[in-house]
Amino acid sequence: MTSNPMTQGEVYNGAVLDGEPMTVSGAVNKTILLLAITAVVGAYTWVQAFSGYMDKVSMLVWGGIIAGLVLAIVMRFKPQNAKVLSIAYAACEGLAIGGISAMYEAQLSGIVANAALVTFITLFAMLFLYKANIIRATDRFRSVIVTATVGIMIFYLISLVISFFNPNFIAIWNTGMLGIGISLAICVVAALNFILDFDFIEQGAQKMAPKYFEWFGAFALLVTIIWLYLEVLRLLAQLSRNR
Repeated sequence: MTSNPMTQGEVYNGAVLDGEPMTVSGAVNKTILLLAITAVVGAYTWVQAFSGYMDKVSMLVWGGIIAGLVLAIVMRFKPQNAKVLSIAYAACEGLAIGGISAMYEAQLSGIVANAALVTFITLFAMLFLYKANIIRATDRFRSVIVTATVGIMIFYLISLVISFFNPNFIAIWNTGMLGIGISLAICVVAALNFILDFDFIEQGAQKMAPKYFEWFGAFALLVTIIWLYLEVLRLLAQLSRNR
């Protein structure tokens, strides 16, 4: 399994081309569309949060997170349904992202715009490094990123379980130099996942994978963008609190 479960080259195995093959430009266009859906739906929970309906927003956030996780799992095994699943995923993540962003913005004005800017600057920087052959998705690179990301996912899971019994645990790694160091490391790993996403899409185009893999590739890229954005939000909040 690669660091992003969506970007496993093996998923192309057994895929039968019936019609037009996927293209890089097609995947890019669909990524833009999914981002737009995420932003539009996110605007709804954002408005609800600043209108004072925090109980409703909390339900939407958790509902979006859980539904998004389920859709991601289904997507991995049903890539032929990528169009419907990826659009549904973008909408669910929009519900979650809008609410989470509003919570951060209520505490630190301007943090959401800064986090979004940093996220997209990082995205284009990684794209430049990839296209310039400065960073390539070699087997060794892939292995390192896989190991690091799996470790982070395990860390997330353990932290969530411990927080149920000790709510102060999350606060410990969210503050101070330790919290900043952890968030910075996670941001770096998330950013390097873009290289695997780009390689996955490029491989699909080279192998003339079916057209629906454009949606699959766009979905994989959206997963990484959202992950990095949330970690940048956390990092900026920590830096602000530790001034």
